[in-house]
Amino acid sequence: MTEQNLLLYSLFLIIVSAGVKPIGSYLARVFDRKKTWLDPLLVPLERRLYHWAGVDPDEEMTWRRYALCLLVSALCGILFVTLLLMLQPLGQPADPAYHPAPLPFLLALDTAVSFATTTTWQAYGGESTLGYLSQSLALTAQNFLAGAAGLAVGIAFIRGFSRRHAAGLGNFWVDLTRAVLWVLLPAAICGALALVALGVPQNWRPYVAAHTLAGGLQWLPQGPVATLEFIKNLGTNGGGFFAANGAHPYANPSALSNLLGMLAIVMIPAALTHTFGLMTGRVAHGWLLYTVMVALFAGGLVLHDRFEQAGNPRIATLHVDQRASALQAGGNMEGKETRFGIGGTTLTAIVTSNGATGSINQSIDSDTPLGGGVLLVNLLLGEVVFGGLGSGLYSLVLMALLAVFVTGLMIGRSPEYLGKTLGPREIKLIALYCIIAPALILPLGALALTTQAGLAGLATNGGAHGLTSVLIAYASCFANNGMAFGGMSVNTPFYHLTTIVAMLAGRFGLALPVLALAGCLATQGCRPVSAGTLPTDGLTFAVALLGTLVLVGLLSFLPVLVMGPLIEHMQMVAGPSH
Repeated sequence: MTEQNLLLYSLFLIIVSAGVKPIGSYLARVFDRKKTWLDPLLVPLERRLYHWAGVDPDEEMTWRRYALCLLVSALCGILFVTLLLMLQPLGQPADPAYHPAPLPFLLALDTAVSFATTTTWQAYGGESTLGYLSQSLALTAQNFLAGAAGLAVGIAFIRGFSRRHAAGLGNFWVDLTRAVLWVLLPAAICGALALVALGVPQNWRPYVAAHTLAGGLQWLPQGPVATLEFIKNLGTNGGGFFAANGAHPYANPSALSNLLGMLAIVMIPAALTHTFGLMTGRVAHGWLLYTVMVALFAGGLVLHDRFEQAGNPRIATLHVDQRASALQAGGNMEGKETRFGIGGTTLTAIVTSNGATGSINQSIDSDTPLGGGVLLVNLLLGEVVFGGLGSGLYSLVLMALLAVFVTGLMIGRSPEYLGKTLGPREIKLIALYCIIAPALILPLGALALTTQAGLAGLATNGGAHGLTSVLIAYASCFANNGMAFGGMSVNTPFYHLTTIVAMLAGRFGLALPVLALAGCLATQGCRPVSAGTLPTDGLTFAVALLGTLVLVGLLSFLPVLVMGPLIEHMQMVAGPSH
């Protein structure tokens, strides 16, 4: 690891750590409906919205009612975006360079589901397929609403621990509204203005014709880029205005804009650990959860940086200098942006693969086998490191509950967590949550690798690398992330249908058990700490939590990790066969 890369990673973690307490405290005040500095402006608007929608803000919802509202809001978003994309030419501004065509039904549905689940899986080229109205009214709006819905579920989950003998988890529509108005909208406006200042376009102008030095004609896209690019990160959605995503200079023009985007992805999920501590009255435990996140995040940074900075031994045999110096970043720069180097691309890769935000700034298909393997492991761990809005917190807490149960069995302690008893029903819900990922990702991957329709998507990748490509695709869709290797052709009926299944299961197949668990816990009281209670605020529990995460991941996915990234690495080191 170079000194420059170490400085970048350290600066990033320092900024994130400094923001955990103030942002976490603000989120707690917003969702507890306590006074904030935005209230004079937003409370009248909030009341008017409830009046127009017929929502009683004081109505409490059971977990079933809360889950139903979550599903209804997502279904409405899917139907709206699908219709808008299929009718795309209507209402688009005249553009002599580009006339967007209507999207086929399956592609439109796949895109709509991906944005409603914060996956933003893009089986299309953004600037060459969608018009300005589609980018703004459909995709940008869904980035707000889907991100806010995820945050609402996370807050409802926290209430399951903080409430005593309660039947309700809050009001979904109130949580959704406050997530948009008090959290996402103010931050998105500030972030979009910052991107505009850094050179990101924000207009509705036609594409610009540019004459190249070779005498050719190239159309340079314009459009409302800044508004989409910031909320895609802030709402942990991913995707992008351009097919090249964060590698496009209009979307991510500099190292500063790249750092800003990564901070936007991480800040709210990281701060939710402090919100969890405040709302449950266990601030120390909130910091423990954050510490575990940082430890796993730092481990991923070190490993990915090491694998990419080491370069490719096959290229080294051609006498290509891969050493870092004042003139070059060194290492494996294939598919990477020279303006970001190994440090900027590693930071982005680890941030995005750990969260529900696949806004990559490189071609991860060109990573070294073990470098790509680190990203795959991050996806398979299930958003426990920062993760998406709400989903990152409840994913880690579910693993903490599993650690409490397993550790309690080994040492004979009561299975309790923050004063809540883990009975048979709670354990069944936790077990269901844990088995959904391997029970879906592995069969879908096997189907893709054993059918003609699935193998047809491996346009350039084969062997172990092709296996990794397929695993990345389904793990990414299930984690509502959206990143993928570039060597796959996924604009086919087979991949549309199978990725839709993965995205819906990753969003709602996990959210429903989470809400059910929260509903069970909210009805309980709070057991006082006793000699038989397992301590959950110290180093011992942090180690137990880390061990649980590693064991669950290894037991579920170790065979395919060996057949994919590890075998490919061994083939690379061994060199070409003769």
